Amino acid sequence: MGNTGVIPHHPHPVSFWQSSNGKKVVMAVTGAIMFCFIVGHMIGNLQMFLPPEHINAYGHFLHHDITEELWIIRGILLLALALHVTATVQLALRSQAARPIGYSRKEAINSSYASRTMYWSGPIVLAFLIFHLLQFTAGYIHPQAQFVAGDVYGNVASGFRVWWVSAWYIFALCLLGLHLSHGLWSAFQSIGCAHPRLTRCLKISAQAIAVLIVLGYISIPISVLLGVIK
Repeated sequence: MGNTGVIPHHPHPVSFWQSSNGKKVVMAVTGAIMFCFIVGHMIGNLQMFLPPEHINAYGHFLHHDITEELWIIRGILLLALALHVTATVQLALRSQAARPIGYSRKEAINSSYASRTMYWSGPIVLAFLIFHLLQFTAGYIHPQAQFVAGDVYGNVASGFRVWWVSAWYIFALCLLGLHLSHGLWSAFQSIGCAHPRLTRCLKISAQAIAVLIVLGYISIPISVLLGVIK
């Protein structure tokens, strides 16, 4: 066939962002970026079960050998977080405004606990993240112990020795697990894996991944409290 002369239409970035589907795509992409960071950060943290020099060398590598790259990564993560939270809140407000009165009870019955806690668990996890950075990265908050720059192993061990710090960490990570469980399931749907035959398998996979990540993270404070990590 000959050229019809019709120029393909590409959605304007503003129109894409304003649409519900556009916000869902942004949530999926930014969620994937943060998920990769969460997995990588967990793997790095699990070096706490090795001799102290391993995680201390890892910390030195991050803060001294790849300083510029680390700030670029932080910038990308901060932008991803801002876009993710903004899209989530706007979609929630849009959904609430469009929902008929009396429908909320039926929706709650059909939705999972993870999806119902999606919107309030996010801000709590964000508050935990700020506290966590102030404690273990900046050293501004370090209850009942002295923060020693460069001694990652000692700072983590002394920080989690305080029971309420470990309890707050475990609580926040459990909420993150709920958030991940629903987020991963939503991501599977966003990329087209929504066939009825796959639904149960994908939901179980999302929950299993979330549980493994939570266990990986909370194994550290629990081990400190039990004296496994000293």
